[in-house]
Amino acid sequence: MEITVQWIRTTWTKESRGGDAAARRNAAPVGFALPHDAAPLAHVIRMHVHDGFEPYDSREVLGKVNVELHEAGDRLRVLPRVQTLFALPPRKRRPPAVRLTPGQWVRWQLNYRFSSALGIRGWTYWQDTFNIAYGPVHADAFLSAPTLFIDERGQLR
Repeated sequence: MEITVQWIRTTWTKESRGGDAAARRNAAPVGFALPHDAAPLAHVIRMHVHDGFEPYDSREVLGKVNVELHEAGDRLRVLPRVQTLFALPPRKRRPPAVRLTPGQWVRWQLNYRFSSALGIRGWTYWQDTFNIAYGPVHADAFLSAPTLFIDERGQLR
């Protein structure tokens, strides 16, 4: 069965947590139209504060996307991997994996806060949004409301 993955990573710094930069970040889309050549590769979009949150897209093999995908029978098990043990916010208890049936899709969001190893540089923040569909989809599938929405974002302070 066809699996379509769109991975959006939005990155910003502490200096851009408020004001105009925060307004632009909050207005950034969480879903984009798929390119014609998306599957079987992942559609990866990166947006950075230093570029005004302008989206840049590329393709990656599914194995390089930070999400576990496992087909069993007529279901797809989906569970994003958490980046690192030292990232904030702490995630003591994560939601369980979701199991998609053909025709369903999930939007799963996580966020992180990182500091440099020695604390020399300021904080860096990012949000990952995974849009994952099981079965054939139209190019505009991720522009609508998902079948399932998992919000695993925490307070970043």
